[in-house]
Amino acid sequence: MTQKQNQTNYLAPFITLVVLFFFVGFLTTANGQFQGPLKSAFLSGAGDLKNTFATLISFSWFLAYPVTGGIGSAWATRYGYKGTLIRALLIMVVGLGIFWLSSFYTVKFPESKIHLASAVIPWGYFIFLLGSFVVGSAATILQVVINPYLTACNVKGTQAVQRLNIGGASNSVGTTVAPFFVTGIVFGGIAMEDVQVAQLQAPFMWLMVVIAIVAVVMSRLSLPDIQGTKAEKGEKLEKSVWSFSHLTLGIIAIFFYVGVEVCVGANINLYALELENKGELFSFFGLHSMTIFDVNFSIPALMATLYWAGMLAGRLISGSLSRISPDSQLAFAAVFAALFTLLAIILNNPWLLVVVGLFHSVMWGAIFTLSVNKLGKYTSVASGVFMIGVIGGALLPLFQGIFADAMQGSWRLTWAIVVLGEIYILYYAIWGCRVKQLAE
Repeated sequence: MTQKQNQTNYLAPFITLVVLFFFVGFLTTANGQFQGPLKSAFLSGAGDLKNTFATLISFSWFLAYPVTGGIGSAWATRYGYKGTLIRALLIMVVGLGIFWLSSFYTVKFPESKIHLASAVIPWGYFIFLLGSFVVGSAATILQVVINPYLTACNVKGTQAVQRLNIGGASNSVGTTVAPFFVTGIVFGGIAMEDVQVAQLQAPFMWLMVVIAIVAVVMSRLSLPDIQGTKAEKGEKLEKSVWSFSHLTLGIIAIFFYVGVEVCVGANINLYALELENKGELFSFFGLHSMTIFDVNFSIPALMATLYWAGMLAGRLISGSLSRISPDSQLAFAAVFAALFTLLAIILNNPWLLVVVGLFHSVMWGAIFTLSVNKLGKYTSVASGVFMIGVIGGALLPLFQGIFADAMQGSWRLTWAIVVLGEIYILYYAIWGCRVKQLAE
């Protein structure tokens, strides 16, 4: 950093981006949690393809990451970090408006449906998928700015990994709150099979208002750019970011990490519902639901919430581990995440998957930190390219849903996908993250 940058107080911008990370986490998980209700509201006529269509919600969201990550990097160079964040927030408002339109259209035109093989799907469902892609695009561009900014901004008494973990903790607060918001606030704790499409309209309208207010506030805040983290306007980089092996292998690692994170976070409730319907779901003290703050939550919804809460707890803990290197944290987490997932398969017990959230908590910060290590002015471009790997959040849950349909609706063996992902993450932590070429 230059002397001028060392004198700049980045505390306020740091806090601002930590708050934005909350909205990214909240909307990402809320989007995934709509799978269960939408499966009932939109996909009652999907027949044997119900699980496949349900996982398309996550697919459309995470498809935005490889498509728009480069746009985020280009905007950061052209408009600066602040201008890029504001544009991303406005795109998010548009996406939430499309969500609202999907519900409105389905209620207004209930007979507007499309026949795909044996499935009969309302057109409103496909409008929702478009909204999922648009909001996912906004979340992508936000992260293209947030991740490198948190890594590089100089806040007294903190290090890069700690700042990412603090941002990640805020993100996890959003992911923890989201399942309760969807089940308890949006749907009032009613059973998923009783959800009506019309109930989706008001929540999306309120979210549009909230994000619009955030965009206005952001436009009035100071968010200084950080020199040395991105190419200047008109500057041509001498090398391709793909020439840095630790970044390339890190993109593959983030592919598997986001994939397995979303597999558990979005599909654990579907797995639990399957076992509950069969009468095979293990529930503590015979409980099949739990009342929290006068709202009744089913055990499957509670599992998803506890999984994301585990990620929050893990990030809060890892924020204090300044003496433990990110590669060591990543290796430890991968080993135990694989172990608990394997035990869940063997014992056919989704409660063991809840524990995996604790170990997934450190992975994003560790992988990103290791991937952009010593990249200098390539960092911003690398952050955009890094988002390509997030497509794992679209593909792996989709493959898992297809696998579940192929197994006559059984999710048990599909968790092998998660075990394989953890094994690659372990490889990256031990060997793949080594820097072999320095940026000039």
